Parts: sequence; C-alpha cells; structure tokens
Amino acid sequence: MGIEIERKFLVTDNSWLTSDIKYVQIKQGYLKNSSESSVRIRVAGEKGFITVKGKIGSLLKNKNSTIMRLEFEYEIPVKDALEMLKLCENPLIEKVRYQVYFMDFEWCIDLFEGDNQGLVVAEIELESEEQKFETPHWAGEDVSDDPRYLNSNLITNPFKKWHVI
Repeated sequence: MGIEIERKFLVTDNSWLTSDIKYVQIKQGYLKNSSESSVRIRVAGEKGFITVKGKIGSLLKNKNSTIMRLEFEYEIPVKDALEMLKLCENPLIEKVRYQVYFMDFEWCIDLFEGDNQGLVVAEIELESEEQKFETPHWAGEDVSDDPRYLNSNLITNPFKKWHVI
C-alpha cells in the first residue's frame, strides 16, 4: 500500500535559493477531485505521471490524519500525460519545484505560477507522523493542517482569490 506522509510550510524568504539547485517545471491537473480521493495527471519536465490519492481512513479504520494519505503514483508516457491534461479541470496547477537538502532531508519548494502566483510552499516527506526533523530558518508557518494549501484545492480556490476583499 502506498502511503504519503507530508508536512507543508510557508516559505519566508529566498535564502534557500542557490545557483546549483535542481528544479523542474510542473504542470498538473485533476481528472477526479473530491474530498475523499483525487486522480492527478502531472507533467514534470520530460516525464508524465498519473497519481491516485485518497484519505487514509478509507482503508484503515479510525485513522483520520491530516498529513497522511494513500498515494499511488505511476510514470506514464509524457505524450499521454499532455493529452490527459486537456481532460482536466481548469485552471491547471503550474509551478516550479526546487529540491533543497537540509539536515539530511530533501525539501521540495514549490513556486506557484498562474492563478496561484505568489504562493511559495516547502514540503517534506516523512517515514512516520512522529518522525523528528529540524525546520530550516526559511520555513515559516506549518500549514499541513490547512486544506487550502492542498494542490487539489488550489484549482477551485486559487491563491489569487484569497486576498480579495
């Protein structure tokens, strides 16, 4: 069974950004998107992926974690992924993902574009919910429990609409 355990933090500054850092352009959309499960299509650089995510409680009784989800991800031909993106709900999620290493952990920093421009989120994947890690100085507020920051929710409630009065 595929399980994702992920924490998310807002990024407070650009001090993590160096000239030798690895990054990839990502475009993704959702074929299915509900509070219980989602089916995501992603093009990351020259690779395509299909990912199925679901609440952990759907398989494990009495497990209502906000940072743990079922996740099944498979590489598919990029040509197919590009065609499938045309079937997805709009707008698509567009972002640049950077890989940053801090204290033996890989952090993914997403700089969102399009309707979510201005949003910068750092993610760390863990082996357990209780796993200890040191938070870098550039990682600010922990937003792991805030559903607004789920990519699947940024389609229907993009960041640009959050500050509308």
